[in-house]
Amino acid sequence: MASQAFKKFVPLFDRVLVERLAADTMTKGGIMLPEKSGKVQQATVVAVGSGSKGKNGETLPVSVKVGEKILLPEYGGTKVVLEEKEYYLFRDGDILGKYVE
Repeated sequence: MASQAFKKFVPLFDRVLVERLAADTMTKGGIMLPEKSGKVQQATVVAVGSGSKGKNGETLPVSVKVGEKILLPEYGGTKVVLEEKEYYLFRDGDILGKYVE
């Protein structure tokens, strides 16, 4: 998952770099879904920034860690292409939740 590109790119402040998970192409019942049936809202965190600054100048840490699976809003994020692969940058506050195992 992590490659040389992440050593060259580090998100700033409270930003999180994610890789969206691949969309399912078939339902449990065996129905084929078109590729553009909807945006995938699940992603894996690949890099995080250092955190945002609080009112007193202290650093507030980002709420997710590298490798965690998260739930994203349907729209938003900034598309970033690294080594011909698509990633998205989101602010920590835009992340809807994380999956726990």
